[in-house]
Amino acid sequence: MGKTWDTESEHLLRELAPQVLGAVARRFRDFASAEDAVQEAMLAAFRQWPQEGVPENPRGWLIQVASRRMADHLRREISRRERETAIAGETEEAAPMTELESDMDPNDTLILLFMCCHPALTTSSAIALTLRAVGGLTTAEIANAFLVPEATMAQRISRAKQSIKASGVPFRLPPLQERTQQLPSVLHVLYLIFNEGYVSSIGPHLQRLDIAREAIRLTRSLQALLPDNAELAGLLSLMLLTDARRAARTGPEEQLIPLDKQDRSLWDRTEIAEGTELLRHALSKGSVGLYQLQAAIAAVHDEAERAEDTDWPQILALYELLKQVSPSPMVTLNHAIAAAMVQGPSKGLELLKALERDSRLTGHYRLDAVRGHLLEMIGDHENAVKHYRIAAARTTSLPEQKYLMAQAARLEEARS
Repeated sequence: MGKTWDTESEHLLRELAPQVLGAVARRFRDFASAEDAVQEAMLAAFRQWPQEGVPENPRGWLIQVASRRMADHLRREISRRERETAIAGETEEAAPMTELESDMDPNDTLILLFMCCHPALTTSSAIALTLRAVGGLTTAEIANAFLVPEATMAQRISRAKQSIKASGVPFRLPPLQERTQQLPSVLHVLYLIFNEGYVSSIGPHLQRLDIAREAIRLTRSLQALLPDNAELAGLLSLMLLTDARRAARTGPEEQLIPLDKQDRSLWDRTEIAEGTELLRHALSKGSVGLYQLQAAIAAVHDEAERAEDTDWPQILALYELLKQVSPSPMVTLNHAIAAAMVQGPSKGLELLKALERDSRLTGHYRLDAVRGHLLEMIGDHENAVKHYRIAAARTTSLPEQKYLMAQAARLEEARS
């Protein structure tokens, strides 16, 4: 055995998960069963390594354990189909570790990401399967992150694997044309995973750091495989520039602290420097996309030493460009905020009117939260309180709900 168990060992398991799954899936040509086998191997490692120490060859250990699970599975299948005699020789023993390790392919992570984000899957299924197959998280961990019962998440993951199996997609990189077409979906799934970790959409915690960090790790791994993709670099830059503010976003009781009230000395300057350099490199390639523009906006915020130093005219210009490149209700909402900071809150409120007719944002708490903020800026505290309360009632995030109710209470106290 090798070194003792520590936090780095847990991170190692996460990093090895796609490599091990790639080797086993390629060997046995069964993604769904291989994924189950790798999860069993991961659980075995979580149980054994803290007591016995991390093996000298952890990847080989995991491959061997997963392969034995696959061999057992195949034996059961053979017995069930009463075909032992015909093919027993092919499955009698797990393949030697050295033979399986020779099957390692540097594209394994990329192949798995494309499989997990297959067009046959819903977005929620793709996120869950990506976290399990590529991220190495257990079903229980994923269920806990999204506040659903473990059995529900297990069914979702099982259905996703069956959809991939039914699609007949082979364990290999898609042809270049398909890869180009599917890459935006892969990036979108990684983006959604990060967002869910950075601002948890439901439950008592504002942030799920394990999920946000996993999204960064997966995106960093993908960027190492596709270093010349500008949008991928832009996505990683966006994650780093946003994650850099993590320590300042909550108070001692995990209460939400808005951007303009944060202690910027707590921001991670190393992450900001890396994110800025990635963005500079991405922008130098000429074409500018959705994630690069969002990263550029994050960079402008991060460059300001104080909230009042923020270059809002530049942010407004970037949002106007973003509206052209990738229009969406949320972009329009954020554009309205930037316009309010540059041209006054009345201009922001005017721009919000267009969103009232957009069914995609109907009932979303952020629309009322922003309207409440802009109404407060123009001094209409009565209506600001009303919209803060509506927003609080609509959000499923407890920290955001408490923050919005506190805003309403503060204005009511000031009026009395």
